[in-house]
Parts: sequence; C-alpha cells; structure tokens
Amino acid sequence: MTHLKEGDKAPDFSGLNQDGETVTLSDYKGKKLILYFYPKDNTPGCTAQACNLRDNYKQMLKQGYEILGVSADSVKKHTNFINKFDLPFDLLADTELDTIKAYGVWGPKKFMGREFDGIHRTTFVINGNGTIEEIIAKVKTKEHADQILG
Repeated sequence: MTHLKEGDKAPDFSGLNQDGETVTLSDYKGKKLILYFYPKDNTPGCTAQACNLRDNYKQMLKQGYEILGVSADSVKKHTNFINKFDLPFDLLADTELDTIKAYGVWGPKKFMGREFDGIHRTTFVINGNGTIEEIIAKVKTKEHADQILG
C-alpha cells in the first residue's frame, strides 16, 4: 500500500501524544523507532497488537527500540486506551491524517463487504539516522513483536 520503500528517508512528522505534548521524528534521532500505524483504539485487532507490543516492551527496549503508535483517534481516546491497557509507549493523535498520509497508509479498505477509506495496519522500523530499515505490511496483531525482533 505505502509508496515508501526500505532505504528511504522516513517522512518527518509532528503531532500530539496522549498527554498533549508534541512528538516529532527528530525526538528519536539516534534511536531505533518502531512507528506503527493502526486503525482504531479499543478494537479487537488494535488492542491485541498494542498489548503484544506492551508485553514485549522491555525486550524491545533492551534491543534499543522505542515504540510510537499512530492512529486518527483523538488525544483523549489515546489517553483512555493507554490507561485501560497500561501501555508503556506513546500514541500519536493524527486527527488531520498528516502523518498517516505522509507514510502512505491511508486508502481504500474492505470490511464485511463494505468499502471505505481508512488506515492500513503497517509498521515502519526506522534507524537512528531516520532511514526506513523495514516495512511490515502484513502485521500479525498477536505476534507483532516477534515479526519486529524476528
């Protein structure tokens, strides 16, 4: 779905996290970033994915990764989602779809016979220099950390 490829420079972004603080790509300079895009807080697949990353968070930190989730949900919805599932990483509220579109993960989807535009669940692994090292387009929500650490 995305127009980006491994080896491309990651598009810069700026947005608010669950605490209303501005988060940018440059905040992660020198660190490996797992930037994952997901459709919606508190839905079964998105919850499974977030909880899988939460359960493997310490292992990911040990390997030098930071995690940032992105959806079009509001700051308030992200706060509730984080509190409900005790998520240890930030979620970016991209209500204007700027970051989502910059990464090419917005487009036509099908669900239960209906067609609509939405976020394609996609993860980008970005190195400390801001280069995309890996793109995971076929995310396994319950095994996502294994796909990344693989």
